[in-house]
Amino acid sequence: MSEHYDADVAVVGYGPTGLAGALTLAAKGARVAAFERDQDVYARARAVTINDWTMRILQDLGVDDRVERVVEPQRALRWVTYDGREVMRVEHPPSTLGTRGSKPRFYNIYQPALEAELRRCGEEHSSLAVRYGVEVVAVEQDASGVTVTARDRETGEETATRTRYAIAADGGSSPVRKMLGIPMHGDTGDTLWIVIDCRVKRWWPDRDFLTFWTDRERPVVDIALSAGNHRWEIPLNATETEADFPTHAEVWPLLHALGVTEDDVEIHQYAFYRHHVRMAETYRRGRVFLAGDAAHLMPPWAGAGMQTGMRDAYNLGWKIAGIVRGELGEDWLDTYEAERRPSAEFYTGMAVALGRVIKQEATPAEIEAMNAVPPNLVTPWEPPLNAPPTLVAGWLRGETGDASVVGRYLPQPLACDAVGRIDRLDALLPNGFFLLGNDVDPATLLTPEEKSGWDALGASYVAVRPRTAYTRAATDLVDIEDAVLPWLDRYGVQAIAVRPDKFVAAADKTGLATPVFQRGKESR
Repeated sequence: MSEHYDADVAVVGYGPTGLAGALTLAAKGARVAAFERDQDVYARARAVTINDWTMRILQDLGVDDRVERVVEPQRALRWVTYDGREVMRVEHPPSTLGTRGSKPRFYNIYQPALEAELRRCGEEHSSLAVRYGVEVVAVEQDASGVTVTARDRETGEETATRTRYAIAADGGSSPVRKMLGIPMHGDTGDTLWIVIDCRVKRWWPDRDFLTFWTDRERPVVDIALSAGNHRWEIPLNATETEADFPTHAEVWPLLHALGVTEDDVEIHQYAFYRHHVRMAETYRRGRVFLAGDAAHLMPPWAGAGMQTGMRDAYNLGWKIAGIVRGELGEDWLDTYEAERRPSAEFYTGMAVALGRVIKQEATPAEIEAMNAVPPNLVTPWEPPLNAPPTLVAGWLRGETGDASVVGRYLPQPLACDAVGRIDRLDALLPNGFFLLGNDVDPATLLTPEEKSGWDALGASYVAVRPRTAYTRAATDLVDIEDAVLPWLDRYGVQAIAVRPDKFVAAADKTGLATPVFQRGKESR
């Protein structure tokens, strides 16, 4: 007799990370039971930005157009001193990952509005059930599943939910992580910061820059949020405490010192926090996975904390959904930490380095190194904040690095199908795994054994033709923006194998056989 499951996956925590995981699972055919201790969206804005990588994930989930209605394009980043000297600037060129015309690389957000819209999207999935106002008090697992016990915070009633897997997306203090006995390693900063959220009353010059005011004593983060909101993050000095700011009246002098007046903004709310640099010892215990702040905590300087969590959950979501559908083996779950931990470490390191610039702790040599362009690159250089993502470990075949296409994120220009329909590339590509040929049918480049391996994963085969040629098959696509074929030529490849998350898994140059991996490490 087969075991009964109330849902395929339990998602504990329904903030941005939990939402991304639940939406991914539900969109891709898994049944989800989500648990959230609060009844309403957390009212304070924490994250301030999302980029085109995150937006492309939302595109895959079919909700990017809705999210775009509650976010706004970000102009650029700059680091300036109080005397007006610009230390560093990062311009945002148009996106290469989600274009329809010219899309931004970065968007300003107001997190409560973003979460509310994503929750509305979740309500449209019949396979996603959310329980608000419940606290998960026990997570027990065995060889075949997980039992999650949740207590209603009003009535005290406890219920047990049986699932195949569970995702702990319950924040930096993660009760589930503690139940699993997984330690966090790292530090918490001594400095207490005040975060002041305001409603804009009038525009001021260059408000749409994300500005870091660099200073040893009082570095300030100055951020335009969406929907007419603005934020300042200001460190308190060693003699100041939360008790020194009981009302808005005591907060205003901090803004006045920056030239901000009651004519410019109205204080909406404010809160206090400290920066963390912490990482879980492992992201997994059996059938339970940590994602987002439950797995890693980073300073806010790279604007990647929330997004890293959403990407964690998406990575888990499409893999678990594939297992639930019977299309992938459970060994796919061994790739989760191998692929996601390096990304979290990268953005944590970047945030720490940028924090040194903001606090004027970075030396001129360090700042120069951050902006230095390595010589003799195959891949055009972009600042790390702007550069498309890459995988450095996980389900890949072949070496990664500057001259390799393996591990790179497929660009997304406008393309055209064989009957003349123009759309973003992802909208024209098949779902799941696929191989792309550089003006060639990629199936013709495979040995029978290689094709059998991709067929077992349900892969599709697509030739990309130049806009100056005829299509030859109904599955052909046309590179009308001259973006995909030159990209393939740059890396000297005739064909690539692409994963459902649009990362390149293999190429003919280094072997098109399906990658093989072992538990706990990549194996190419």
